[in-house]
Amino acid sequence: MEIMVVIVIIGMVTAMVMIQFSGNSRDTELDKEAERLDALFSYTREQAELQTRDFGFRINEHGYSFVVFDVLANQWRLAEEDDALRARDFPAGIEPTVVVEGRTIVLDNRKKEIEDFSPHVLIFANGDVSSFEVLLRREGEDKKARIYTDEQTNIQLLLPGEEEPKGPPVRAATVAR
Repeated sequence: MEIMVVIVIIGMVTAMVMIQFSGNSRDTELDKEAERLDALFSYTREQAELQTRDFGFRINEHGYSFVVFDVLANQWRLAEEDDALRARDFPAGIEPTVVVEGRTIVLDNRKKEIEDFSPHVLIFANGDVSSFEVLLRREGEDKKARIYTDEQTNIQLLLPGEEEPKGPPVRAATVAR
């Protein structure tokens, strides 16, 4: 009888643990990709300041890459000298949407005869970043991760379920009374 009671208790604890884990609907792959992209933006911004070079971010519907402006050739090229900035593909089922300077970018994956490495987002040598927003969404779902620049060109990350900080804009002056 005691063994039966112990088995029932173990079964109930196991069932509660299974319900806890199955109830967690976080998309860890989406979270991980958003966090990676946020970290790469921060890294690229640091490299731009350290190397005093302009970098850029290019994206299409299947992946993204970082580019650097080559002053000798007077053109943009892939940032191949830094493995951290290599071209990456999005995991299957993740759809990106990009807004630059308030305009939605049409993401095109067609191969052009002449490679054009012009970036969608600019990361300047002084650390400034052009205004942008990248939304990563799981295909067929409403949950999305958001990487964007705020009023002072700081790069922000909102994972699915997180809310944007409320309050006055960062640039607003506080009135002392």
